[in-house]
Amino acid sequence: MEDRNFGYIKINLDACIKRSGISKNKLANKAEMQRTQLNNYCKGNIQRIDLAVLSRLCSVLQCTIGENLEYVPAESNEDSK
Repeated sequence: MEDRNFGYIKINLDACIKRSGISKNKLANKAEMQRTQLNNYCKGNIQRIDLAVLSRLCSVLQCTIGENLEYVPAESNEDSK
């Protein structure tokens, strides 16, 4: 079986936080999550996205999932030739 690269999901949470003007401490408190967990989301250091956490973040930040998550497609081998 070939190992294929399908791209990845980029988390744009820092941009949403900056747009909202809320501090990370206040966001963590209102979204009912640990500050370290929030920092991991901001840095993209997560393997699985918790939909409940994502919905709380969107609610507090008053943004959409599409503003928080972005699909970055893999570069095709044909494009790199």
